Amino acid sequence: MRKSQLHTDEYAPYYGTYIDTVTEEYNLIEELEISVHRLVKFVQNIPLDKFDYRYAEGKWTIKDILLHLIDAERIFAYRALRFARKDETPLASFDENTYVDEANANNRSIQDLLSEMLVVRQSTLALYKSFSEEQLLRKGIASNNPMSVRALGFTIIGHQNHHQRIFQERYLD
Repeated sequence: MRKSQLHTDEYAPYYGTYIDTVTEEYNLIEELEISVHRLVKFVQNIPLDKFDYRYAEGKWTIKDILLHLIDAERIFAYRALRFARKDETPLASFDENTYVDEANANNRSIQDLLSEMLVVRQSTLALYKSFSEEQLLRKGIASNNPMSVRALGFTIIGHQNHHQRIFQERYLD
């Protein structure tokens, strides 16, 4: 399935800003596979002195953002699992700032973070490959909004694209 097959009632408008960054070139599974390698290659070309750089007081470092992407992907995949299995329990939002504050990303090597990102994406891929077409269409409630399993997959990709663009615009230019 491709992004154009999503309906706007499958996600909150807030997530549309992420989903809009995903191209039509590949289907969901292909883009989950390709996009993580695109990010890893991009990050590996960032100068070493930029990984701990903050472009303004109180802003996250590139390491913080990478761990934020890992945490968010785990949460989005967990939501997808719950919704695919017909769990109708509304799921709470998460405070990304608290997660970053508690994650200690800046005490880790960039290679360690990239390795973890690849492992998490492999897990996400295995999960999404296991879903039937019917399961991909299922919805649940997260952060007080309806969300489909397939929209969560595109959100994972789009969220990553969004932050990669932020790296380029605010950390490297």
